[in-house]
Amino acid sequence: MKQPQWPAVRIACAMAVALALACPVARAANATDIASAQPAVDQMPPSATLRKIAENGAIVLGTRESSVPFSYMVRQQPTGYSYAIALKVVDEVKRRLYMPNLAVKNVAVTSANRISYVVNNQVDLECGSTAHIAERDPLVAFSNSIFRYGIHMAVKRKSGIRDYADLAGKTVATTAGTSDERILRQMTMDRKLNMRIISARDHAEGFAALKNDRAVAFVMDDPLLYGQIAEQGAARGEYMVTGSSLANETYGCMMRRGDPVFKRMVDDVIANMQRSGEATKLYEAWFMQPIPPDGINLQFPMSPEMKALFAHPNDRRAD
Repeated sequence: MKQPQWPAVRIACAMAVALALACPVARAANATDIASAQPAVDQMPPSATLRKIAENGAIVLGTRESSVPFSYMVRQQPTGYSYAIALKVVDEVKRRLYMPNLAVKNVAVTSANRISYVVNNQVDLECGSTAHIAERDPLVAFSNSIFRYGIHMAVKRKSGIRDYADLAGKTVATTAGTSDERILRQMTMDRKLNMRIISARDHAEGFAALKNDRAVAFVMDDPLLYGQIAEQGAARGEYMVTGSSLANETYGCMMRRGDPVFKRMVDDVIANMQRSGEATKLYEAWFMQPIPPDGINLQFPMSPEMKALFAHPNDRRAD
């Protein structure tokens, strides 16, 4: 049920303080802050996203169902590395809007519909496994980078496949709506490999094509490949990640374009996590330790690229 709208004066006061980006993040605002911020309402650019959240009494997060370990479902609840970052943003929104009981609504998205859900106001923020690539900049805004990775392929060890030339004339799976799919299709044309490409609905379905021998390889982002392999339990040794990297990309959180105030707030939350060491601890928790639901461990050490990312927390876009 939609929450009652705030009185206009209360919204104006909360928005004024939320937009006063010079106000120290760590200090709680008081009545003097609100009063002094009131004249700034007409001088600062409004945040349509924060206003929507305040009026609805809820923030809507786009979540994935099988992007292990970034955003996935455990007992019908979202969890993961990227989802934890989204919740840190939620905490900051609550603080800025003076809404400690702000509701959090989770909406499942896929690789194919996640951008349209952001553009069409169906979700306010999507933190999952979305690559920040130039083609998406005209459609949505991206936060500071939260992850850097390469694109490889998972295969069965016994298959003998080790690089992309081995895929000529064979069936290969990837996930629909991803940059990986675009890159894979371009590669098969450029190299005249004549691959048959299965575009799966999600990563779990794509890996299942490999597992069930409907495809000889699953091409995807490195950490997602390791996540799918780890989920195989005792059978994880049957699979391997191989091939030269098709690309090096980064993930970011998505939000609507044209709201620099909201984007700066999200960027600052991420930068503060990386600067304080909190992001490093979050990485270790999700990539080097057992994770829910079954205690699998991806055993995916932090790469030099990830260490460089955390060492420069003010990076405003993907490299």
